[in-house]
Amino acid sequence: MAEDRRTTDSARSPLDVVRERGGRAVAEVRQRGAQAGRLRLRQLEVTLMIALQAGLAAALAALLAQQLLGAGPHVFAPAAAVGTIAAAIGQRAQRTLELLIGVALGIVTGDVLLYWLGFGPWQTGLVVCLAIAAALLVAGRSGSLVGQAGGTAVLIATLSPSERNLEVPRILDALVGSAVGLLVVALLVPINPIRVLDRATAPIFTQLTELLHEVARGLTQRDADRVVRALERLRGLDADIGRLNESLSGAEEVVTVAPVRWRRRQDFHRYARSAQHLERLVLGSRALARRSATLIQYGEPVPAHLPDAVARLGDAVRELRRECQGGGSLERIRRLVLEAAELAGRAWADGVGSFGDTVVTDLRTAASDLLRSVGCEPDEANRLVRRAAGAGEFAGRPPARGRMERRAAAPTRSRRARRTHRQRGRRRAGLPERGRPAR
Repeated sequence: MAEDRRTTDSARSPLDVVRERGGRAVAEVRQRGAQAGRLRLRQLEVTLMIALQAGLAAALAALLAQQLLGAGPHVFAPAAAVGTIAAAIGQRAQRTLELLIGVALGIVTGDVLLYWLGFGPWQTGLVVCLAIAAALLVAGRSGSLVGQAGGTAVLIATLSPSERNLEVPRILDALVGSAVGLLVVALLVPINPIRVLDRATAPIFTQLTELLHEVARGLTQRDADRVVRALERLRGLDADIGRLNESLSGAEEVVTVAPVRWRRRQDFHRYARSAQHLERLVLGSRALARRSATLIQYGEPVPAHLPDAVARLGDAVRELRRECQGGGSLERIRRLVLEAAELAGRAWADGVGSFGDTVVTDLRTAASDLLRSVGCEPDEANRLVRRAAGAGEFAGRPPARGRMERRAAAPTRSRRARRTHRQRGRRRAGLPERGRPAR
């Protein structure tokens, strides 16, 4: 009777399964909601900074244009300043140059054609068409240059009959507005590049560390569904990778043009070095999770050292995050990475199937990427990982030939004496020595 009670208590009803799945779904929704909230908060801070820069740049551009260029509306000076600020972070200097070239192309095209064709609706359309075509030939793509060329051509074609000499004021307004926009970005209100990079990399490092440990737990429990859920979340890091690339571009721009941020160049290069391999590491972790799930689904063996290697890789990613913030240890990262490679070698020596073999290969590739992210050259990183994995393989299954060679390489004194005695006996008997041809 007690046996029946234990069986009944341990059995899981369909309602229990539904409740468990519902709980996991609710937890996942809460986690994604929290991540989305943190992302919106970071975006709000960047938005407020750009809005502050744009408002200050517009006010200064309008003031300088009135002081330097005389009375007048000078609408384009603040517009050019705002256009410079609103350009994608990391591309402001390039967009400013495109803006000036586009204005020049629009003025030249409009003046030349209108001088020969006169003014009118169809002349306006032809001028804009040719100005944009010329801008596309110069830039090779659509963008700020093309938009400014077309907009300037429209202004020249429509306002020239009523207002003369628009060309020089428009060029001067563009120069003043662009210069003010760059001044605000570089000197007055420069963003903190390291803070931007830290907030861009935080979700990637956190998620990658957590999900590698989740894959390790799934391998330990042979829970393929758990590994698949981790894989789906790894696939959701693409947007974070895109934001990281934009932040890297913006931070590089700031540490290049803003004198007050030049002292952060070393910190920026440390982040850039790690982020360069972070995307590759995410892709490698996806492959690792996918093949781990397949390994479990096909019923292949999971050596005890395999989940330990995956978990150690997650620990190395966490330590890399601390190193980017200036509080980690490069030596500890290398030690964790090489431990992961050695455990992968031990797992292979314990015996794996075809998919388990690919998981070991993915672990070694990810370990090499992590070493490269902390400054190792590719050949050196591959050599260190290969040596650590080889040590793990040897520790798990040392080859018999290696033991024989070690014993043969260091013969004992009695063995050497017996060998010398046999050689003397063969010489006295007139027999050739072993290893030499008979004469």
